[in-house]
Amino acid sequence: MTLPALKKTFYSNGKLFLIGEYTVIDGSDAFALPTNYGQYLDIEENDNPIIEWKSYDANGDLWFHTSLSFESIYENRKTGDGITDTLTDILHRANVLNPDLLNRTKGFKATTRLTFSRNWGLGSSSTLINNIAQWFQIDAYTLLQQSFGGSGYDIACAQHDTPIIYNMGLGKPTVKAITFTPPFLDKLYFVYLNQKQNTRSSVLSYREKVNEIPLLIKEVNNIIEEAQSATDFDHFCNLLNRHSALMSKALQLETVKDSLFPDFNGTVKSLGAWGGDFVLVATNENPEAYFKSKGFETIIPYREMILNQNND
Repeated sequence: MTLPALKKTFYSNGKLFLIGEYTVIDGSDAFALPTNYGQYLDIEENDNPIIEWKSYDANGDLWFHTSLSFESIYENRKTGDGITDTLTDILHRANVLNPDLLNRTKGFKATTRLTFSRNWGLGSSSTLINNIAQWFQIDAYTLLQQSFGGSGYDIACAQHDTPIIYNMGLGKPTVKAITFTPPFLDKLYFVYLNQKQNTRSSVLSYREKVNEIPLLIKEVNNIIEEAQSATDFDHFCNLLNRHSALMSKALQLETVKDSLFPDFNGTVKSLGAWGGDFVLVATNENPEAYFKSKGFETIIPYREMILNQNND
């Protein structure tokens, strides 16, 4: 009798960047939030030395399917298909870091399952990197730097189940898990701006525009220090507004509130790369009617979006 193939399942949390976007790459702290949404990777053995890869979106629809021979991964062969080539490159780099996994006669059936919309920018790439790193039993930060690059805060979110204070450090990131359960959580919402922002190009723009970085880092760290322990709603909003004003001056860009929501009665803060993905909304009243009237249909309360908040 043939025994059924054992299935291994890996999971990684999505991420949102609360405070410290851009400056984290120059050494500031980052206040980041792992989300209730994430991505699964299911691995089963098959009898051929290939990886059959299927990716499903949050609706359960298949959006990507390919088969990769071990040889194509060893050699990092390009096909001309962007998604296939990116996946091959990640697997190639993972294999270099641990060549034992694919040094065998059996292959694998790999299935990814997102629990959030692919358009949301919650970390479809970082959760993939972290899941592949778990599968290959390698360091996810190393795999990230050798593939997509970036600060690594999204990997930290993938691996932690509470809000975090993250710092890239010198060669080795530091991650401090924190408790963030102020009495005003029910006044916080996340609104999707109907467009996904390219973080890499946004960081390049930041690099071109920012001067006096050491002073900026000091101010950002002070804001994060106060924000993580804030208990007063107005004080927390003032901290968010201070950070937005700092970055607006540094980036020479209007804040998202000034550009899109100048008449909104409350605070609106960009999260991550400015200009897309989600914003944090802090307000005393339910903001659904306002944002829907502006054409923004995805409004998610903080407790629904962020891990470890629902039972507080």
